[in-house]
Amino acid sequence: MKKILVLLKGYPRLSETFIAQELLGLERAGFELELVAMRRPTDKKRHPVHDEIRARVWYLPEYLHEEPLRVLKALAAVARLPGFSTALRSFLKDLRRDVSRNRFRRFGQAAVLVAEWPADAGWLHVHFIHTPASVARYASMISGIPWTVSAHAKDIWTSPDWDLEEKLADADWAVTCTRVGFDQLTRLSRGRNNVHLSYHGLDLDRFPHFGGERPARDGSDPQDPVRLLSVGRAVPKKGYDVLLQALAKLPSDLAWHLTHIGGGDELSRLKPLAEELGIAGRITWKGALDQREVLQHYRDSDLFTLACRITADGDRDGLPNVMVEAASQGLAVVSTTVSGITELFEDAQNSLLVAPDAPDALAGALARMIGDPLLRASLAQKAEQKVRTQFDHHNSIRDLERLFAASWTRSV
Repeated sequence: MKKILVLLKGYPRLSETFIAQELLGLERAGFELELVAMRRPTDKKRHPVHDEIRARVWYLPEYLHEEPLRVLKALAAVARLPGFSTALRSFLKDLRRDVSRNRFRRFGQAAVLVAEWPADAGWLHVHFIHTPASVARYASMISGIPWTVSAHAKDIWTSPDWDLEEKLADADWAVTCTRVGFDQLTRLSRGRNNVHLSYHGLDLDRFPHFGGERPARDGSDPQDPVRLLSVGRAVPKKGYDVLLQALAKLPSDLAWHLTHIGGGDELSRLKPLAEELGIAGRITWKGALDQREVLQHYRDSDLFTLACRITADGDRDGLPNVMVEAASQGLAVVSTTVSGITELFEDAQNSLLVAPDAPDALAGALARMIGDPLLRASLAQKAEQKVRTQFDHHNSIRDLERLFAASWTRSV
């Protein structure tokens, strides 16, 4: 079995537990991995899963000017390879359509990746089809080593069609985690039939069924408010400004408290907004927490909410992993109909969903859930059942095993 070199944008990252979970799953399935990241970690915490992954990790130069000798040495080494001229022509073609420092950075990182390629690795797999896949594509052209890609959400929806089309033409296959992403990439693959759908799922051993009982809070007791939880980075696509506006529209005599978990640049804007809306005293901002701490919050809460939206540049979530995690713990969900959310959650069947950017509708759904503990319990039970039958991460690992095996057979 060939050793797989996995190229990542950054590693480890608290917000990308789904990638870490997949890496560990592949190792447990018998794959030998080596990890290469384009950026060093910035999070101060790590999830337990990161410490369970055995693969060696090393880093490309994040900015070429920071390691000029390493980059120049790599370029001199790979310039002699037969595929270098092909990669250079592709780079120049891309540069005309995307004149940016980032484009130069990607080519330089690809040169370093090839020059420092471990002798025992025979395959390149990359997470995210935007910037990391550009590095992988150039590296594959230079070296002749085949490559594959896992596409997720932002990387699909913020990339131009020409960029995705050319990557899908060169990659052996692509896998993505939502039906809407699959449909978009399939359209752009121009009949190659090399795009596959595989939901990430959860490691259900790490998220076992919660057997405890939640109190029947209904928002009538100011001393025991309904506990709302939201987990996600404070970035525009998460819609936290809309969530705050919706919370401010709830009846004044309805008792609730929101806990937010996650970092993000927008926190500096959201906290003053909460003050302006008069709800700051009902919100606790916890910052980034590790997976064990987040799990406890799922179990201690009554209702999970996210107000996902599509931003002006097309950025959006796929199916947020935190929503799958929340459902696995029997926690009722209120969210929006954006993207892959509707592939797990169905309005009035196992959750309450509203249109994005609709604070009035969101407030109505929240008020209904806050005031009805029996509805929360009923919808949550159905959502958890769906997670445990259809979103087990072992299914996605089996999908990847099959895809890698087929690729290696073709490459022999």
